[in-house]
Amino acid sequence: MSNNDNIDRRRFLAGGAAAATAACLSDTAAAQTSDYVIDAPQAVSMEVVGTDRRFPVRRVYCLGRNYRAHAIESGDDPDVNPPFFFIKPRDAVIDYRDGFPYPPMTEALRYEGELVVALKSGGSNIDPADALEHVYGYGVGLDMTRQDLQQVAQSLSRPWAISKSFDKSAPCGPLHPVETHGHAVSGRIWLSVNGVVRQDSDLDFQRWSVPEGISILSQYYELTAGDIIMTGTPENIGLVTKGDVMNIGIDGLGEIEVRVT
Repeated sequence: MSNNDNIDRRRFLAGGAAAATAACLSDTAAAQTSDYVIDAPQAVSMEVVGTDRRFPVRRVYCLGRNYRAHAIESGDDPDVNPPFFFIKPRDAVIDYRDGFPYPPMTEALRYEGELVVALKSGGSNIDPADALEHVYGYGVGLDMTRQDLQQVAQSLSRPWAISKSFDKSAPCGPLHPVETHGHAVSGRIWLSVNGVVRQDSDLDFQRWSVPEGISILSQYYELTAGDIIMTGTPENIGLVTKGDVMNIGIDGLGEIEVRVT
């Protein structure tokens, strides 16, 4: 075999290997874009103050009856029963400017203004002294509730997730990063409906503080970056209907306006 023949053979083999590699990469890319049998759900994210980048939401934890007066108005005994947690689907989180569509299957829609805590990291059995190190930022949000469905479920001793975990049930404002706004663990929290103040309290009245809530929650779940915690609502919950306008604010975090459509 001549030298030219050897050179041509090496070129042929190299070309074949390159073609095979290209085909393999093409197949891999195709596999990566067709790993799912249906289109993957869209990511859920929240606006962040001071940047165009957004905060991706992994899971939504809610802390129930975390204010003493609200526990009492809900028929609970805050001296005996501790607060508790429930979960909303992450796509319950919507931008407050989109408005809140009145949900089906209810004739009693309740507002609950709340502090939102967003985590940048997590873990299990977090010490309260270390809990704030995991916080990315804070915001203002609403835990909307189908009150009549909740009351029926309670009367039958059934879970009442259907009253809390429905579509778009957590309108939220933008997150304020800790690195630029500090920790929002105290300050006034309020909510008005059509200009009339309905809820007016202070974060200091939370039965479990933000670090305590994170710590206790981490005993039941492994928390991770992307989790948000809605930390409970003050007393004077009430009902809204189509056309009502709710304004919710927290000292240092601004105010959001949500219209029921």
